[in-house]
Amino acid sequence: MDAGERAGGTATLASSIPPVGKRVKLPAGPVRVLPLGTGQVSGFVKPRLTYSKELELKTTLQELLIYIIFLADLCILTFGMVNTDMYYLNKVMSNLFLETSVSETDEANFDSISSITDFWKFAEGPLLDGLYWDTWYNNKTIPDPKNGSHIYYENLLLGVARVRQLKVRNNTCSIHPLFTTFLKECYYKYRFAAEDKSDFGLRNKPEWVYSVASSLAPWHWGSMGMYSAGGFMFTLPKSKEESVEKLASLRENNWLTRGTRVVFIDFSVYNANINLFCVARLVVEFPATGGAVSSSQFYSVKLLRYVSSTDYFLASCEAVFCLFIFGFIIQELVQMIRIGVEYFKNAWNWLDLLLVVLSIFAIGFNIYRTVEVSLLMDDLLSDAYVYPDFYFLAYWQTHYNNMIAINVFFAWIKIFKFISFNKTMTQLSSTLSRCAKDIIGFAIMFFIIFFAYAQLGYLIFGSQVDEFSTFQNCIFTQFRIVLGDFNFAVIEEANRILGPIYFITFVFFVFFVLLNMFLAIINDTYTEVKADFSVIPSQEFDVSDLIRQSCNKALVKLKLKSEMDDLYEVGGGLKSTKRIHSSVSKIPDSPRPSRRSSMEEKDYLSSPQLRKWKRKLDHKYRSTEDKLPTPSQSYISPQDFQQLAKKVKDLEKQLDEEAELARDEQGMKLRKSPAVISVLAKPFFKKAITTAICRGPNIQFIHHPKASQSPMKSKVHEMGSS
Repeated sequence: MDAGERAGGTATLASSIPPVGKRVKLPAGPVRVLPLGTGQVSGFVKPRLTYSKELELKTTLQELLIYIIFLADLCILTFGMVNTDMYYLNKVMSNLFLETSVSETDEANFDSISSITDFWKFAEGPLLDGLYWDTWYNNKTIPDPKNGSHIYYENLLLGVARVRQLKVRNNTCSIHPLFTTFLKECYYKYRFAAEDKSDFGLRNKPEWVYSVASSLAPWHWGSMGMYSAGGFMFTLPKSKEESVEKLASLRENNWLTRGTRVVFIDFSVYNANINLFCVARLVVEFPATGGAVSSSQFYSVKLLRYVSSTDYFLASCEAVFCLFIFGFIIQELVQMIRIGVEYFKNAWNWLDLLLVVLSIFAIGFNIYRTVEVSLLMDDLLSDAYVYPDFYFLAYWQTHYNNMIAINVFFAWIKIFKFISFNKTMTQLSSTLSRCAKDIIGFAIMFFIIFFAYAQLGYLIFGSQVDEFSTFQNCIFTQFRIVLGDFNFAVIEEANRILGPIYFITFVFFVFFVLLNMFLAIINDTYTEVKADFSVIPSQEFDVSDLIRQSCNKALVKLKLKSEMDDLYEVGGGLKSTKRIHSSVSKIPDSPRPSRRSSMEEKDYLSSPQLRKWKRKLDHKYRSTEDKLPTPSQSYISPQDFQQLAKKVKDLEKQLDEEAELARDEQGMKLRKSPAVISVLAKPFFKKAITTAICRGPNIQFIHHPKASQSPMKSKVHEMGSS
């Protein structure tokens, strides 16, 4: 039989690995195993990425490029809606109304309000001084301010300010029978069902009559509860003198009563220099316990979106964003129809759905806000003597900003989906997925102990320490303890015995024990993953090979490089032809490699060096064959696979040394040398072992009756059985 006939009868093994539990039958004839996707150029084996793998990698890179464009567009339109001017405008307005003292002798300000008396002092002092700027810095009076007040001479006060209060009815709580003779009135904390809507005081004026809220006005979430948008309200006049008289009259006639639970002060300003609206709300709550709790909200928003050229550029980015979302919707629908239920078993698909849903809501919010601004802006600014309710618009604009911010966050997280072919990212994802069950199981125990301590702290210190006043505050306080941000003196002062015991035991069990257990689980899993990656070749995408091939093809097309300049080593490594030719040139009278061989296989097998090499390998690994179970089917654990992988690595080194020596001594052809045949078979066994380890120990092989006719085939048979 000549070389051509023998080559025709040679069986080539496919590189795909069968599913778990499927029998693999090795052929009895001469075996020539080629690496996955190898190509041959002038007798040299030139491995490259397989077509399917290369196509998948190219598709992934194309999707990554498109997604980067989408992400850049999303970031441009998102960051175009906010800027540092918003922060400075909020800071200026808050400093003016919150930190200005009542007088030079009285340092009380808005944050220090603790009673109804303090509220009236603030309203008739710092509030009016901040709203009405009718003099310049040199105390020169501004003549006839027809255009309204300009706070800090730059911020136009839109319309007038509004003051609103909510009350509760008398006898909304139960009094113990022992105290009914002493107490005749009882005002409970605010609830919508207990709200007092009856007129009182001077009923001939609107501030003494209950006003129904607009259907679009949102409720307010305060420090002590939720408050409706209605109530008893009045607006301040355009001049400061009239406002002083009005507030004095309301104070003298007891506009604020025992049933008052909250007072809102609302106003809006516009800064044309930076095209920003600042919607302010000052809130003073009067709880049922007595006293007062003050809070504030300042929203700097850009309601007039399309003014400058930059705004129109952002509008084009918004249009591109809508097109991207439309394309993503179609893509996800196609995948759902094609894959079916399997679509929802992938975590990345859930992230894609979340991004699409959030984007749809964000687009809807943006359209709704834009329409409402265009419809309400003229009405709000038509009368300078009424209060323009921009709080509604600022409220929805803020929610839109929050939604788009969450969308940007998850959009950046999705980047991990496209860079998972990187070795480091693969190790990270493998670590997290492998230790997920342990983390979840241990997290249950952690939070049981964590919440037990939170309840303990709430019950012991809740009545005396602000950080433990509510169960929610207890949870955040314990996270602060873990981070080291906590004042131990306050709990020690609250309880001299249980305070230190609570603190010491919490720090010991939660910080030193439980949190370090999380780190130990992750660290141990990461060590195992790195060990597996060091033994088992990675099957992830090789981006460097694709980039190198693309560059070589481009250089060849530009005639800057010949096709034979860069060839690959057998097994996948890149090797220069200069190095190959130098090794070949050392062999005297060595013929050039070609597709046809002039030497018979029996000549190779009769080589003394090869016979010595076969005997050495057969003796070295005979112990492994003796240890194999006699049945044709065997089940091997992952530890046995790892040991086998290490032995294969030793065999590879030996094959490389003997192949080089055999080629130098005999001048054998690359394609016909049994040593090279063995080297070509290495990727198959490496991938077979890797896949078997990844899929589990249930892979099965069948001993072929003719598989042990030669030492070379016995090695194939031995590794297949293992």
